[in-house]
Amino acid sequence: MRSRLMALFAVMLLSSAAIVCAQDAASDTGKAVKDTGHATKKAAKKTAHGTEKAADKTADETKDAGRATGHGVKRGAKGIGHGVKKGADKTADAVK
Repeated sequence: MRSRLMALFAVMLLSSAAIVCAQDAASDTGKAVKDTGHATKKAAKKTAHGTEKAADKTADETKDAGRATGHGVKRGAKGIGHGVKKGADKTADAVK
């Protein structure tokens, strides 16, 4: 009777150890999922911030380049207009 009782106790002890290990594994898995979710959320926020910053910088650079191009075209047009006027005056003087 005593050996049966010891065997039953051993089986109960081993069964409870398996249950405790399973609960511990589930707990660790839950923690890992939470940590991964947090890291993913943090990375997404940083990526979004970086993308927004780059878009703003690109917009600023494009605006500046547009201004410089417009200014160059305006100066070039004035220069051409001045040259045409000068040529026209010379032609008019030659015709007189």
